[in-house]
Amino acid sequence: MSITTVVFDFDGTIMNTTDVILGSWQHTFMTLEGRERPEEDILPTLGEPLHLTMSKFFPDKDVEECVEIYRSYHRDNFGPRITLFPGVKDLLAELKARGLKVGLATSRLHATTVEGLEKYELAEYFDYVLTANDTDKHKPDPTPLLMTLEKLGSTPEESLMVGDTVFDFLCARNAGVKFVLVGWQVAFPKDMLESPHGPEYIIKDAKDLLTLV
Repeated sequence: MSITTVVFDFDGTIMNTTDVILGSWQHTFMTLEGRERPEEDILPTLGEPLHLTMSKFFPDKDVEECVEIYRSYHRDNFGPRITLFPGVKDLLAELKARGLKVGLATSRLHATTVEGLEKYELAEYFDYVLTANDTDKHKPDPTPLLMTLEKLGSTPEESLMVGDTVFDFLCARNAGVKFVLVGWQVAFPKDMLESPHGPEYIIKDAKDLLTLV
């Protein structure tokens, strides 16, 4: 069956948000612990639901309080500190020109997702956008991806998911969807990269996705 549908992750896949995410975490650590932590502690959590990560980093603190400290910094700094990855906008435009259905499934909240899409004028390229506000189940659970495919009228067999984290990969695997790992990822486990059971595809440049569809 040919590919009719491509579903993208947001953070680290179409939008470079690593700078503002790391800044938000360091602000949280400084506020609650009086010190920053090594980036190596933070990077493996990229793509994980925020409440879950908070409960791991601060098991003895109120999770909602921790999340608000993080999000207050994030909201104030998000727009100026995000950038679009090279070639992404042209890729999205070409996918739409070829008649493919394009979705977005992210664990990010709706407000900042829309802010990022509007900043770079990307919203018109997506047929459906699912955010953390739309479901109580998040990656690596397959629900966000399956919900997106249902909204698009697509099946797992005719779809690709494009992402940058192990949570994206496992979400796709659990949904029965082939996974495309972007080569600009910063935290995908090396052992999975080298495993025969790892991502079906890895692309170095955004335009390389066109050869798969």
